[in-house]
Amino acid sequence: MKPNSGTLVINIMNGGKAEAYEGIYQCTARNERGAAISNNIVIRPSRSPLWTKEKLEPNQVREGDSLVLHCRPPVGLPPPIIFWMDNAFQRLPQSERVSQGLNGDLYFSNVQPEDTREDYICYARFNHTQTIQQKQPISVKVLSMDSLNDTIAANLSDTDIYGAKPVTERQPVLLTPTGSTSNKVELRGNVLLLECIAAGLPTPVIRWIKEGGELPANRTFFENFKKTLKIIDVSEADSGNYKCIARNILGSTHHVISVTVKAAPYWITAPRNLVLSPGEDGMLICRANGNPKPHISWLTNGVPIAIAPEDPSRKVDGDTIIFSDVQERSSAVYQCNASNEYGYLLANAFVNVLAEPPRILTPASKLYQVIANTPALLDCAYFGSPKPEIEWFKGVKGSILRGNEYVFHDNGTLEIPVAQKDSTGTYTCVARNKLGKIQNEVQLEVKDPTMIIKQPEYKVIQRAGQVSFECTIKHDPTLIPTVIWLKDNGELPDDERFLVGKDNLTIMNVTDKDDGTYTCIINTTLDSVSASAVLTVVARPNPPFDLELTGQLERSIELSWIPGDENNSPITNFVIEYEDGLHEPGVWHYQTEVPGTQTTVQLKLSPYVNYSFRVIAVNEIGRSQPSEPSEQYLTKAANPDENPSNVQGIGSEPDNLVITWESLKGFQSNGPGLQYKVSWRQKDFDDEWTSVIVANVSKYIVSGTPTFVPYEIKVQALNDLGYAPEPSEVIGHSGEDLPMVAPSNVQVHVLNSTLAKVHWDPVPLKTVRGHLQGYKVYYWKVQSLSRRSRRHVEKKILTFRGNKTFGMLPGLEPYSSYKLNVRVVNGKGEGPASPDKVFKTPEGVPSSPSFLKITNPTLDSLTLEWGSPTHPNGVLTSYILKFQPINNTHELGPLVEIRIPANESSLILKNLNYSTRYKFYFNAQTSVGSGSQITEEAVTIMDEVQPLYPRIRNVTTAAAETYANISWEYEGPDHASFYVEYGVAGTMASRQVDIATQGWFIGLMCAVALLILILLIVCFIRRNKGGKYPVKEKEDAHADPEIQPMKEDDGTFGEYSDAEDHKPLKKGSRTPSDRTVKKEDSDDSLVDYGEGVNGQFNEDGSFIGQYSGKKEKEPVEGNESSEAPSPVNAMNSFV
Repeated sequence: MKPNSGTLVINIMNGGKAEAYEGIYQCTARNERGAAISNNIVIRPSRSPLWTKEKLEPNQVREGDSLVLHCRPPVGLPPPIIFWMDNAFQRLPQSERVSQGLNGDLYFSNVQPEDTREDYICYARFNHTQTIQQKQPISVKVLSMDSLNDTIAANLSDTDIYGAKPVTERQPVLLTPTGSTSNKVELRGNVLLLECIAAGLPTPVIRWIKEGGELPANRTFFENFKKTLKIIDVSEADSGNYKCIARNILGSTHHVISVTVKAAPYWITAPRNLVLSPGEDGMLICRANGNPKPHISWLTNGVPIAIAPEDPSRKVDGDTIIFSDVQERSSAVYQCNASNEYGYLLANAFVNVLAEPPRILTPASKLYQVIANTPALLDCAYFGSPKPEIEWFKGVKGSILRGNEYVFHDNGTLEIPVAQKDSTGTYTCVARNKLGKIQNEVQLEVKDPTMIIKQPEYKVIQRAGQVSFECTIKHDPTLIPTVIWLKDNGELPDDERFLVGKDNLTIMNVTDKDDGTYTCIINTTLDSVSASAVLTVVARPNPPFDLELTGQLERSIELSWIPGDENNSPITNFVIEYEDGLHEPGVWHYQTEVPGTQTTVQLKLSPYVNYSFRVIAVNEIGRSQPSEPSEQYLTKAANPDENPSNVQGIGSEPDNLVITWESLKGFQSNGPGLQYKVSWRQKDFDDEWTSVIVANVSKYIVSGTPTFVPYEIKVQALNDLGYAPEPSEVIGHSGEDLPMVAPSNVQVHVLNSTLAKVHWDPVPLKTVRGHLQGYKVYYWKVQSLSRRSRRHVEKKILTFRGNKTFGMLPGLEPYSSYKLNVRVVNGKGEGPASPDKVFKTPEGVPSSPSFLKITNPTLDSLTLEWGSPTHPNGVLTSYILKFQPINNTHELGPLVEIRIPANESSLILKNLNYSTRYKFYFNAQTSVGSGSQITEEAVTIMDEVQPLYPRIRNVTTAAAETYANISWEYEGPDHASFYVEYGVAGTMASRQVDIATQGWFIGLMCAVALLILILLIVCFIRRNKGGKYPVKEKEDAHADPEIQPMKEDDGTFGEYSDAEDHKPLKKGSRTPSDRTVKKEDSDDSLVDYGEGVNGQFNEDGSFIGQYSGKKEKEPVEGNESSEAPSPVNAMNSFV
């Protein structure tokens, strides 16, 4: 026995026999309080005996009969494992026909000739001794019907009737178990094995049912080709009748096994230790069940209680011992024994009688940390006799904890089922009995839960791509999380392609092996969360393989293949291509395609083609590489199946007919020696066909034909084996010639000043001498009726397709004289022109005047000069001038209209307001109406000084790669702003440069401003010299009472100081109390001369003064606002 232990060691490695230690052992542990005993321990040595020698006769059995080869292994301890093998140590194959029974025998439901062999060997493996015992080989010879008939014939004369019956089918017969019923007893909790093996031909099929019930769904299994029914963890409810049914086509048989489940004793209530204080009552309960029902017996300190020393405090009542008014001498160890014929149970229970004040075993100030919304268990392990009462308090001076929000366990533990953040704090456990009281404090901290706020998502990625899984978390700041990534619940591969970041996992250059489930696990000391996502790696499918050609016929063949790996993207279809090794070696052509679920296809073939096929798989990612080519298959030659297509007859000259066609492709020839038979005859004229056989070409020219007559044409293919089917006829025409006559009766109807309609009579079709394509109308302007001046004649052409007899002539110029003629057109060209037809367009509205200049401004007059419209479009009747004033707020005044005779080219406007801006609208009129207008603005002067108008001349440019230098000469008022307008050639966009934004100009303006500021400061100091002054002087200088402040305390007027912000205002510049600003005597400024607007210049440099950046509006009656654009909005900076 080991020192300081109750373990008994039996060692036979250094000598001794195991049999010497065979027996039943029991351990007893004893002290002054009593004795405890263990269960019985049985020791038996393992045994692996040899097979008894026996003489085995060869088994001769007729084909189709049943056979049982008995194993009968020696009895070992524990029982051996049985299996059948041959001399080569290969397991004998088993099936529904041949299988091994539970007893180790080998059963043949029916024997077949292939069962003949001499090495059926049964092996017994004893695992405990690690030995294998072998039975003598068993020989089996199956006598087939043919060999049996030969044997009978050799032993009988020719006159005898002989012959064994052929193999006959037999209905099932059970080989095991025998009879119609049997019984089976199994213990509760064990595995129930029921077996039925049947003979018969054909081999019977076994089926199991339970009479009056169902087989347990989750505990039932079938083994040995359903010959064995296995039910695990059986209970009394599994008792009953189980029927096995063996069936084949000839009938069935069955066997009923009555199963009874017995039970060794098992605990219902095992006795538990008791701690009692003197004078207390208690009881030990020992309840067990079994089948049959177990017997309960009690022992005390290992001695049956009946012969143990008397104790007046105890009383035995069957399975219960009742204690009353115990004393310290009542302490003992009691044993309960529950036994039946199938086993026994033994349990020790210590009854300890003592008097102890309370003790708390949980360490003081122990810290508990939990996650919010999870249970919190605060321990208060205690000991004492009598059993102490436990109370819990929260905080130093808290009240006792009660209510449904707490659970108080018998072992003293306080449970908070759903801990919240406000559950954090100090908890006090108090244990008390009649001998004393003790308390202990523990701390509880409730932490925020760890959450994954952005989980990894399902990803589909192509091979060699890059993928990233995100795993963003939120956690309690006092907890330190650790992030672990798993692949398929295992560690990530040790590969530098896997990059683990703070909150993501990135996989570079994805391969097929990366396919799987990736899990992000976040661990803290208190909780753990995880999230998973699946990565599917897709790619183009692998090419199909093992192409096979079957069912070869002259015009069809069957192709089959095995698909390659689809690489996680289902194959949608297969494309079949072929190569013609005879006509186009190395060139692959599309043959057909089939759905992705199909792996065979029937292909149509053409004669005289040496076929090879290949298959391409297609999925959503793309096409696979082509498969390896199939074997070649050469089809036999045959007559052509088809004739050339697209046969046409079109003459290239007036006296020929060119017959063309699309030649047959190589495999369409169906054989060697491809040629064409070309036939033609004049339609409705010739009865006989003219034919010629030509080589493999695509054109033949027939000469000496009449001009543009119809021909019937056909082209037939032929080869060395014969002609193709009769071809269909097509209609062609010999060559065209120019039309002979011009259209007649040409008429023109003028619809308006820009549109006319022309009519003509069609020419006879015979004179067209070709395919009528349409008519062309040539028209041109002769002269303008308003100017009587000729110019270069530019003819225009309109083509009208088909056999039309009219057309529209758009885009004509008003008030002009035109000519036109009409010509017919065929495939060869144009015919002669019809006689010229003259027509005139009526008047229209004129274009805008060519220019409008405003010169010689005086106090009350302006001089206007203009040019006549570039396109008067008729006889001018007058000019219309409209104008209106513009005030300083850009509001328009009343509109004045003047009609001017058409022969005038200037006008002096008088009685205008001085120093006033006017806007002018000017347009011309014909009898039809008014044309578009031109606008201009000008200002009358404020005195008789002749104004100096701005003038720019000699503009020069020098362009570089990224910039341009622009220079000019300027004449005009000082302090003018300059704008440079430029644009890209061929576009309408323009940009302007404000010289005022240039650095040198800004510096100059800053210097001027600084100088003015200094002068203002000097004036201010001189005017306010002397400091304070009385309010009376201020009243004299400022009559406006609203700006005179009063003292808050006495209501008297205060005094102004130099340091105050309120300064005396200059006379004549005060702001009235209504907050409006009065207009001064002079509003003249640079704005009145164009500053703030886009000044534009004519080619000679004269100022036009039009606003830019806006379209001109119609004249506005009344005082409507019309604000001009600012330079900032109207101009772009010059870069």
